Amino acid sequence: MASSVSSWSPRTVEEIFKDYSSRRAALVRALVYDVDEFYARCDPEKENLCLYGHPNESWEVALPAEEVPPELPEPALGINFARDGMKRKDWLSLVAVHSDCWLLSVAFYFGARLNRNERKRLFSLINDLSTLFEVVTERKPLKDKPSIDGGSKSKNSTKRSSNDGQAQRASKSYDESNGEEEDEHSDTLCGSCGGNYSADEFWICCDVCERWFHGKCVRITPAKAENMKQYKCPTCSSKRSRQ
Repeated sequence: MASSVSSWSPRTVEEIFKDYSSRRAALVRALVYDVDEFYARCDPEKENLCLYGHPNESWEVALPAEEVPPELPEPALGINFARDGMKRKDWLSLVAVHSDCWLLSVAFYFGARLNRNERKRLFSLINDLSTLFEVVTERKPLKDKPSIDGGSKSKNSTKRSSNDGQAQRASKSYDESNGEEEDEHSDTLCGSCGGNYSADEFWICCDVCERWFHGKCVRITPAKAENMKQYKCPTCSSKRSRQ
């Protein structure tokens, strides 16, 4: 049995949004990057299964919590039963819709004690992110994690060279590529918020897991990136600290 209960209880708008973003990133990974593994785990022959996204950005397909009522709102029950009765894309879209509802319910469960203005600010932060449904329906599921050549990104994006360890600015701008760049990297999603790649935004690549992130999502500016020898995303940094 899985437990979607966090080891901490976020209370402020910032803490709740961080929890929401982490759980959302986990579900983006399940529905996009790890979609084949997720699909295989949702065996219709098994009991009622749920898709959980955890605050450490990991996802899990498991039985629902046994507590009644559960400590946290539970995700949709029995997602595996409909798997073989629908087209794969339609089934993933359905799971995404239910997962969006679950993310909101958890966020506003934690935000029950927020005042009106705080709830409004929380929803505004959440609403700035694309929904899981938008991610799943507007972009094709990736078979592999994005691997992007350092010379093909926009001038606002950063990737470090393994040779000198210094941040390198790509020489090719969006205007010079006449839009080819957008087509080439249209499937690239931010490892934090799941947002789509855009050539007019600053992106940075983790040197460990090689996932790409909006600079704003990981609080890295272009100026800060230029002075970094190596960049590790929050997930990889936390893994290193636990070792």
